[in-house]
Amino acid sequence: MKRLAIIDLGTNTFNILIAETTSDNKFKILLSEKRPVKLGEGRINEGEIIPAAINRGIQAIHSYTELLRKYQVNQTRAFGTSALRTATNGNVLLELIKVETGIDVEIVSGNREAELIYLGVRQTLLLNNHKFLILDIGGGSNEFILADMDRIYWKKSYPLGIARLLVKFKPSDPITQSEVNSITGYLLQELKDLFEIMREEKVNTLVGASGSFETFVHMIAESEVVETEGQTEAISNHIPIEHFNALHQKLIKSSVADRKEMKGLEPMRIEMIVLASLFVKTLFENHPFETLYQSNFALKEGAVFEMINNEQ
Repeated sequence: MKRLAIIDLGTNTFNILIAETTSDNKFKILLSEKRPVKLGEGRINEGEIIPAAINRGIQAIHSYTELLRKYQVNQTRAFGTSALRTATNGNVLLELIKVETGIDVEIVSGNREAELIYLGVRQTLLLNNHKFLILDIGGGSNEFILADMDRIYWKKSYPLGIARLLVKFKPSDPITQSEVNSITGYLLQELKDLFEIMREEKVNTLVGASGSFETFVHMIAESEVVETEGQTEAISNHIPIEHFNALHQKLIKSSVADRKEMKGLEPMRIEMIVLASLFVKTLFENHPFETLYQSNFALKEGAVFEMINNEQ
């Protein structure tokens, strides 16, 4: 048995997953953690990571190297996604990580990111003979994957992550109807090809794979935060669409102060959850989805699966 680690250097959060291989070519999750780093703060749309964000990033990686030693990890892979794909000074952070920790970070394309997300999400689903659309909402990009349990039919990464939208539109507190209209119009323009594909394929099931969808689940249940992304078993949760719609109405009317009092909403998501909800609502208002699921597995779990099964 080997111990494997995946570090996902996202735009909003850096995530680590440590897993142990099992005799049946599967894995058991020993640890899953995340730290807010906000690489996209301030100048993400200008392709720059500000010094404070670089500092937060390197501090997060140092904390993860301690975990790698503690858990006696045999093999580590680190993936950089949207912010590091597009930042002109992303190499500054990558070089600091290499020099100070010895970790090489692989910058993955949007398509590669989508493939890993699919390999993770697929482990949580039982949707045989059924096409579905996966959405991973990130800070820098959002990945869409049209697939079934056997293969991917279409995938695309859009630079429409929530950190980018916040910087671009700078919504009021609370967000105004005119701002909602502007953001929705922008998303519809940018996602034209997605809606065409969905109409052609007649897909009616959406599977959400990100912290935003995890938050929706907890807020709908009005529960305290228990991270499904940190759970050790592959789980998917059904979210009744009418429950999501009711939550969306609550969020769209809320101020930051209101959201600080809402159960199930982590502090790191207070700023971004409104636009994440608006993104999903835009999909529902413009395509006849019938079913919504949330998956607790995504890129990290897909990467572990791939390492074990040597699919690359």
